[in-house]
Amino acid sequence: MGIGPIVTASIILQLLGGADLLGLDTENDPRDQVLYQGLQKLLVVVMVCLTGLPMVFAGNFLRVDTQVAQSLGIGVTGVQWLMFAQIFVGGILILFMDEVISKWGVGSGIGLFIIAGVSQRLIGGLFSVPNITGNTPGFFYSWYAIITGQTGLGSVLGSQGIQALLIGPGQILFLFTTVFIFVVVVYAESVRVEIPLSHARVKGARGRFPVKLIYASVLPMILVRALQTNVQFLGRILNAQLASMPAWLGVYTNGQPVGGLFYYLAPIYNYRDWMWFAANPAGEPIDILIRIAIDLTFMIIGGAIFAIFWVETTGMGPESTAQQIQNSGMQIPGFRKSPGVIEKVLERYIPQVTVIGGALVGALAVMANMLGTIGQVSGTGLLLTVSITYKLYEEIAEEQMMEMHPMMRQMFGD
Repeated sequence: MGIGPIVTASIILQLLGGADLLGLDTENDPRDQVLYQGLQKLLVVVMVCLTGLPMVFAGNFLRVDTQVAQSLGIGVTGVQWLMFAQIFVGGILILFMDEVISKWGVGSGIGLFIIAGVSQRLIGGLFSVPNITGNTPGFFYSWYAIITGQTGLGSVLGSQGIQALLIGPGQILFLFTTVFIFVVVVYAESVRVEIPLSHARVKGARGRFPVKLIYASVLPMILVRALQTNVQFLGRILNAQLASMPAWLGVYTNGQPVGGLFYYLAPIYNYRDWMWFAANPAGEPIDILIRIAIDLTFMIIGGAIFAIFWVETTGMGPESTAQQIQNSGMQIPGFRKSPGVIEKVLERYIPQVTVIGGALVGALAVMANMLGTIGQVSGTGLLLTVSITYKLYEEIAEEQMMEMHPMMRQMFGD
């Protein structure tokens, strides 16, 4: 299940917290903060069960080998419960590792899990050698085979040769997309509006509060993709349980939607899902275009909405940030020292930048998925990896700065 249950639980709490249905003051009341964290852990355990049970007992997600069941003497149902226990323990271990990293390490456990998985696929996509690793050839080995004549491209000027260079053994398009995502994300992380600050009591102590273009980070994109994944998971369960699923709702082949509502709601995972001129995707060209439009709209609007929820529920909104600046003893030069005044200044930037940043990240994720990347990493995964790595660098640098300057420690909180 990976980080799915943790992300799904976060989505539910984000929605409930954003709608103020929990009645918890997670910003100022320590008791409510502890209660919120306990509720999140409990909800993760519930989601582990709700996700693991259908995977084992519903449909054809995980099949039981009857010979294993006979050899153990516990029957098919007994093996299914053993499989569920294994999945349950794995989900709880992920939760514990996330808690340990979040409490004692740098960054979050989910972020490090994403970095590890994506980095492994990127390294494999670049340096994999079939005779040694047994995987598909990496980018450098593919070009070595092309240069030495082991792999033929055909006529370079023909359509087949161009396809082979771009999305075939040449992988030029994948390399371009990977580098482009790296450059755009790092550039977007460095684009910011800096609000000057000065300390009210310490003369000459000045600082800046940066409002970045990707102010809410790319972590809300995990919530958007998890929501899409849960919708597809629901479709597979319905297809497995319903004797005759209505065609308008979904038509499935080998467990994948090829028509109906769930087909149009399915995200674009790679270039094979839409390049009818270079691959063999399911659906007619007009259906593929509708699917692309829905995915793009969902990611852009969903990215903006979840970015707003993320900012408001993690204490990054104008009101919370103004109170933090006020408590640190800082103020905006030329303005009256009041959290309300600071909040009005921040409201000029934070809401607009949050929406623009969330929409931009959503569009980049769809583009990366459509064009493909080295190692066939998902666009969302690559986007998250670059941004989370950059955040880790900033957090480490911030820790060093706080050790050098005690005033910074007071500003960011104990």
